[in-house]
Amino acid sequence: MNRMNARFLLLFAFVSIAVSSCRNWRCDFPQQPGIGAGYIPQEPDYRDSAMWITADQDSANSGADVFYVVSTWEEDWTTEDGQLCHYADVTNPRHRKHMAREINKVKSYMGPGNRFFAPYYRHATIDAFVSQNDDTISLRTQLAMADVCAAFDQFLRMRDASRPIILAGFSQGGMAVVQLLKHMDDTTFRQLVAAYVLGYKVTAEDTASCRRIRPAQGETDTGVTICYNTVKDVKYAKPVISATCIGINPVNWRTDAEPALLHDTITVRLDTATHVLVVSNYSGSEYKPYKNLINVGDIHSCEPWLYSECLARNMAVRTWCWRAQQLDNRRVAVVVPMKTNTKGEWK
Repeated sequence: MNRMNARFLLLFAFVSIAVSSCRNWRCDFPQQPGIGAGYIPQEPDYRDSAMWITADQDSANSGADVFYVVSTWEEDWTTEDGQLCHYADVTNPRHRKHMAREINKVKSYMGPGNRFFAPYYRHATIDAFVSQNDDTISLRTQLAMADVCAAFDQFLRMRDASRPIILAGFSQGGMAVVQLLKHMDDTTFRQLVAAYVLGYKVTAEDTASCRRIRPAQGETDTGVTICYNTVKDVKYAKPVISATCIGINPVNWRTDAEPALLHDTITVRLDTATHVLVVSNYSGSEYKPYKNLINVGDIHSCEPWLYSECLARNMAVRTWCWRAQQLDNRRVAVVVPMKTNTKGEWK
């Protein structure tokens, strides 16, 4: 048994906080929203290690705690007794296999040098997004966001609170990252290296309602939000996913239109009007169109994979900067005197 798994088992054995309601977890969303008729899968208990994929690859204790939120995998489905369900079921082996496929692939590049945590959750099915109706999406995703909030609060209980945090999520997981920035308190935010919103939007309403959403301006700033969406042409951007008010190029970490070369052949440029990435010399043909929603001129499915090397390197850079800032703060706290004498001289 590795050290991280042992830590989980010990904490799961002794945590006594009830999980019977979302309110106990300080969630910002109702656990049973008024979503109409339909089957609601069993609520996850995040004290149970079976609800997580984790890895501890930070033997030097110099990395960060990465909290990753998986994207959308399921379509609407029907139970054996004929009930329609709009959510993934964390106890369904097929649904778990789908989520684990993405999580483990992301873990392969976000995990090294870090401690990695990713919860299974009742994500809303793709049908909500296919509707391209913001009201439907907002209503259906309330349950999913509540699960992620509950998982994040348990993550905070399990982790070493002195370590920095990285948030990352793709698609519906990116939506969850935005919600977690609203959900966390200021003490937790001070531990934040960065939040990576991959393939989803950050709206003006989001930034207005949450001062913790601070757009990244470069490669090394910390406590910031990174957001990007990839298209072949701006005309293909899907507002329901990528109508964002912030964006950054994850290849050169610039917020202007300066192009960057990826893998020696792909040109990546940030369109400063729409804040989406426009790529040239990359077809994205490995990602098949789906229900006229994604991969139709946009290349939504590429977001965690096309830039994976850039993301892994940037997470390491920003973590180093966060730790250096903490060290500088401690040095200042040591050398600055606490009192002066009556002449105003330092004692």
